[in-house]
Amino acid sequence: MPEIAIAERAGVGADGHPRPTEDHVVVLDNAVLVLDGATSSDPAQPPGGWYAERLARRLADDLRAAPEADLTEVLTSAIAAVTAEHRLRPQCSPSSTVAAVRWLEDRVDALVLADSPVVGFGGFGIDVVSDDRLARLRRRGMLQTGADVRRRRNAHDGFWVAEADPGAAAHSVRRSWPRADVDAVLLASDGVSIGVDQYQLFDWREVLAVTRADGPDAVLDAVRTAEKQDPDGERWPRPKRHDDQALVLVDFNQGVIQGLP
Repeated sequence: MPEIAIAERAGVGADGHPRPTEDHVVVLDNAVLVLDGATSSDPAQPPGGWYAERLARRLADDLRAAPEADLTEVLTSAIAAVTAEHRLRPQCSPSSTVAAVRWLEDRVDALVLADSPVVGFGGFGIDVVSDDRLARLRRRGMLQTGADVRRRRNAHDGFWVAEADPGAAAHSVRRSWPRADVDAVLLASDGVSIGVDQYQLFDWREVLAVTRADGPDAVLDAVRTAEKQDPDGERWPRPKRHDDQALVLVDFNQGVIQGLP
């Protein structure tokens, strides 16, 4: 069983006021899930955190029942079940990213849907399992309004995310590594990965080193400190001053972690 360390922190809403986190972390006997519910601009819809919580619960139940099942098939089934139970409709429902890591006797599997990356470390070097379709659209200015997001969500000229379309799971980014080659894996919501991708405070190797030395909260602290120094988003334009943060270290090199609970 690997060592697991978790740090979570709520951000603020689009109005700048505190509110409960919409990130959800689940630890199972042989898997870890990180889901980041998308903040909705439509008050008639349930919040993204509501959806992420329910999808995480269903994924966890399904993986407990079938711990070696194909991750894409499990995600497809879970999205379908939550959609049916709550009568959700595509393009008119809350959504969530999904990042999953599952370890078996011979391999470690990773799945990413939307912008919550998984980063593997081991004999293969550093392998960043990321889905950059959403980021590419943002850079091209193609997600300026809520209507833009709805039109591009789960579309072949857009991005893919867990919502009310089970077919989105087939567009996940997948990876499998031989278990003997894996040293550690990180899972992060975009409130943490932004510190690497946009703020360039550190690279993923440094994130792993800080997490092992000082605990995952130290990484969250570094991101928050940078954001407090740019409160109005002049250096780093962003929709919210502080996003929700979740960071999980799954460390297969037992006994080397210091400073973790």
